[in-house]
Amino acid sequence: MIRKLYDWTISMADHPRALWVLAFVAFIESSVFPIPPDVLMIPMILAAPHRAWLIAAVALVSSVLGGMLGYAIGYFAYDSIGQPVLEALGKGDAIEAFNTRFNDFGFWAVLTAGVTPFPYKVITIMSGWTGMPLGTFIATSILARGLRFFIVAGLLWKYGAPIRDFIERRLGLMFTLFIFLLVGGFFAVGLL
Repeated sequence: MIRKLYDWTISMADHPRALWVLAFVAFIESSVFPIPPDVLMIPMILAAPHRAWLIAAVALVSSVLGGMLGYAIGYFAYDSIGQPVLEALGKGDAIEAFNTRFNDFGFWAVLTAGVTPFPYKVITIMSGWTGMPLGTFIATSILARGLRFFIVAGLLWKYGAPIRDFIERRLGLMFTLFIFLLVGGFFAVGLL
């Protein structure tokens, strides 16, 4: 099933309404859909590099709005919708332990999930469930998703198809390393 969703998502890159499809994918990926919008963004930007910034902006706005839906699921319907989604993603066992410390480091959780391969939908639902301040959630989501989508767009705009392999295979690792170094730096200087 995941493979069919992936193939469908890729096939939409050539669709005349690809921006609308991207908006839809970015929106639902932030709360329930398993395929990240990058899968659609990459071929769209390679096909039309002059639209890279527009494509990234559509992904950003739609992803943050979808994140707000994920937040609402966690806040209003965690037991009936949020918990089954998290359990389907294999995150059910860690829910209670995660909730205990989540809001202490909520900014970092949202930032990390927004830029790394960690499923952003898990953090959106958890943010609502734990009652993270909505303003913090939205601001951090804009920062994180903006970094992710605009860095991808910038790399593709500047380097084109040769950078595709790096983005698909290593960019998530680079983002993860960056977050660890950033948090480690804050710990080292005593800010956390």
